[in-house]
Amino acid sequence: MAHLTLGIETSCDETAAAVLEDGRRIRSSVIASQDTLHAPFGGVVPELASRRHVEVIWPVVQEALARAGVTLAELDGIAATAGPGLIGSLLVGLCFGKALAFARNIPLVGVNHLEGHLYAATLDHEGLSFPFTGLVASGGHTNLYLATAPGVYRLLGRTRDDAAGEAFDKVAKLLSLGYPGGPLIEEWARKGDPNAVRFPRSVPPRGSYDFSFSGLKTAVVNYVKGVGGAVLQPSAFSLQPDLVADICAGFQEAVVDVLVRVSLAAAKASASRRLVLVGGVACNGRLRSKLTERAAEEGVQVYYPKPSLCTDNAAMIAAAGYPRLLRGERSLLSLNADANLTLGLT
Repeated sequence: MAHLTLGIETSCDETAAAVLEDGRRIRSSVIASQDTLHAPFGGVVPELASRRHVEVIWPVVQEALARAGVTLAELDGIAATAGPGLIGSLLVGLCFGKALAFARNIPLVGVNHLEGHLYAATLDHEGLSFPFTGLVASGGHTNLYLATAPGVYRLLGRTRDDAAGEAFDKVAKLLSLGYPGGPLIEEWARKGDPNAVRFPRSVPPRGSYDFSFSGLKTAVVNYVKGVGGAVLQPSAFSLQPDLVADICAGFQEAVVDVLVRVSLAAAKASASRRLVLVGGVACNGRLRSKLTERAAEEGVQVYYPKPSLCTDNAAMIAAAGYPRLLRGERSLLSLNADANLTLGLT
């Protein structure tokens, strides 16, 4: 008999619910985006995000159940994100999941959002097995993990400052391109020359797999200030469109170079030589193409899910919670959200 898991995800600005069958088959996946809500501010406003989660969490869960053709009584388990993320946002989804579990006597497990991202790749690649190296690149995280078995992870490296997705958003805001920055910069970069404006690459010393994007962001700021004169925050319209495209292409290429170089070095050092690319930044087409090309040259297998499973979603949370539910793990109703929840040993 099929095992049905309801996943709930509200770690940042997406309200998501999904129903998964036997930990692999997606019966439904519903995501309510808040992009238009936060666009005027050039980034996520935590208070607005949590208030919107409160408004839509129940309709989103209802829609996920309806699309899957199941009722609450048919669920075998609930998996809800417990952290990391914005504390207000996390509390909405986790408290809703706990309330639902208590009211309907359904087993509940709290899931680490980062583990969920790693499991997203298993939804698109049935042949993917442990161990593997995983790069989680998103707006809030740029972490490298060695995943040796389900639930067993070792942190290999992480960003020392800005996450890759955060750098995309900040540069897009600098150029007045809009929000979210990643897709917009990629769109502009297609029209530009990645070699026209050369930005620095921060590559860690041998043996380290850490990242740093703050210096790159500062280099872009200084370059824009230089070409924009004394204007501190120039509009994209005050610069020639061709120059904006070149800046975007050069910046994107610098981020991609670092992500590819460091993650491949970590994958080559592992016994499996398998690399998983997940997180919102994994939607970037230039990153996917360059990583695939370089990985083939280095003898590393690369796996990444389709874009809808790279950005925050609840199917990945259900996938990560499923094996724990099968093992009989249960989270207490006293489980609290943790904005700084870590994954794996360092």
